[in-house]
Amino acid sequence: MPSNPLTGSDRQPMPGARAVGKANPSDRLEVTLVLRRREPEAFAAAVAAATAGDESKRLAHEDFAAQFGADPADVAVVRAFAAKSKLTVVREAPERRIVVLSGTVADFEAAFGVELQTFEHGRGKYRGRTGPIYLPAELDGVVEAVLGLDDRPQATPHFRVRSKNGRRISNAAASDASYPPTEVATLYQFPAGTGKGQTIGIIELGGGYKAADLQKYFAQLNVALPTVTAVSVDQATNDPTGSVDGPDGEVMLDIEIAGSIAPDCNIVVYFAPNTDAGFLDAVTTAVHDSTNKPSVISISWGGPESTWTAQSMTAFDQAFQAAATLGITVCIASGDSGSSDGSSDGSNQVDFPASSPYALGCGGTTLNSASGTISSETVWNDGANGGSSGGGVSSFFALPAWQSGLNTTSGTTKTPLAMRGVPDVSGDADPDTGYDVLVDGSSSVFGGTSAVAPLWAALVARINSIDGSTAGYINPKLYATPSALNDIVSGNNGSFSASPGWDACTGLGSPNGPAVAALLK
Repeated sequence: MPSNPLTGSDRQPMPGARAVGKANPSDRLEVTLVLRRREPEAFAAAVAAATAGDESKRLAHEDFAAQFGADPADVAVVRAFAAKSKLTVVREAPERRIVVLSGTVADFEAAFGVELQTFEHGRGKYRGRTGPIYLPAELDGVVEAVLGLDDRPQATPHFRVRSKNGRRISNAAASDASYPPTEVATLYQFPAGTGKGQTIGIIELGGGYKAADLQKYFAQLNVALPTVTAVSVDQATNDPTGSVDGPDGEVMLDIEIAGSIAPDCNIVVYFAPNTDAGFLDAVTTAVHDSTNKPSVISISWGGPESTWTAQSMTAFDQAFQAAATLGITVCIASGDSGSSDGSSDGSNQVDFPASSPYALGCGGTTLNSASGTISSETVWNDGANGGSSGGGVSSFFALPAWQSGLNTTSGTTKTPLAMRGVPDVSGDADPDTGYDVLVDGSSSVFGGTSAVAPLWAALVARINSIDGSTAGYINPKLYATPSALNDIVSGNNGSFSASPGWDACTGLGSPNGPAVAALLK
C-alpha cells in the first residue's frame, strides 16, 4: 500500500456533488503522470533569462527536450512501477515530462492508495476521489502530479452569446452594436499584416468546427480562408455538437477571430477532454509541438482557482514557463463572472489558468465606436444577470516583480497588491458590443473574455510577422510601458473598480496597436 501523500493532490467533491457509489472496478481509464524535471536550477535560470527579454537565451525545441525533459532513468522507474501494478504505459513524452498509464479502476486504486467513487452533480456524473493521492516509495520525488483519476469537467468556456432577439441583456448604457473581428482590429489600430509565417495554437476542450462554416464565414468577410488543422489529444477529436450555445461556440469564436485578423497564420486546434489531465496534455502538446511550432497559444477555458488542485496549477505554470523559454506567447481569458469568477460561495476569486504569472491574462471591456474610431471604452459588466470581466488577486501565485507597487481599487479604497493580480490586458468582450460569428450555420453575436484571448493572439501574430521574430513572454515589457495600452478608467467588475493605471478589471488596458507593435519590436 503506497504511503507517501503527493503534495498538492488533495481533492474535494464539486460543490453540490454527492457520492452515489463506488466506481466500477473494471472500468478502464488513462492517467497522466508528470515527472520531475532534469536540472531544475538550470531550468529556473533559463526561464529567468528568457523572460528578461533576451531572445538569444531562448531555446529550440530539441535543445529544451535534451536539457529539461524528464530523465530517462525516471521514465524507466515509472515503467517498472506500471508493470508491477498491472498498468500499461500508453505514451511517453519525456520532453513534456509526461507518462500516460492505462488500467482498471481497481488497479489504479491499489497503485495510488485512493478510492474512486461516482458523484452526481448539477451537470451530470463524474468519477472522483476525496483526499490526497499516495505514492509508493520508488515514485516519491520522481512524480510531481497524477492527473486523470478524477474526470470531473475541469474548465468552462468563457464566451457569452447575445440574446437571439438582439436585446441587450442588462446593460442599458451599451449601444446595441456588433463588429466583425476585422473592424475591432481596425479600431485598436492593429499594425498591417496577415500573420504570414506564424502559427497560432488554440486549446479546445470540446466541440468542433465545420469546414463549410469556415468557408462561408471568411467568404462573407472577404478574407482569405486560413489553414486550420485539428490535433487530437488523449483521443479527443474535432467533433461539432450542432449547438450554438455549446462548446462549438467557443471553437468557432476562437478560430474566426484569430483567423480573420491573421488570415495567413496557420491555425492549429488542439482538441482534448475536459479534465485536468486532458487540459494539461493539450497545453504541453501545443507548447512542445516541434512540427507546427506555434508562436502564440490562445486559451479561452478556465475555472476558479479553488476548483483546481495545487499539483495541477503547478504543472500548468511550469508548462507556461517552458513556453516562455521557447519564445511562445500564451494568451488566456480571465473569465466572464466578475470578481467572484462564479465561485459557489460568492467570494472573490480569479480564474485559472489566466492567473499563472507566465500567462497574459485577458480581461473584457465594452467598446463603443463612432466614425471608425473608439468613442468610449469601459469595464465590461452586464450586471447581476449578465457577465463581467474576470479579475482580482490570486490566492496561489506570488506577486511577480513586474506587478510590484500596484494596487487594487474598490471604490475609493486602494489596497497594495500582495499576490499575482489578474488580468494583464483587455479588449472588447461585451456581447452588446460583440463579434459577428458563424456557428453551426447560424449567425450570432458573441462576447466574453473568450474573444479577447484570440484577439491578442492575432495581434501578437501580426507583430511577429513583421520581421519573423517572436515576441515570446511579453508581460514585463507591457508593465514597463503601460502607455502602450488604452487605459480603462470607468466601471467595475463587482468588488474591483477601474482606475488610472493597472486595475483588477481590465489590467493595463486595451491594445493601442502601433504602441504595442513598437514596444515588442
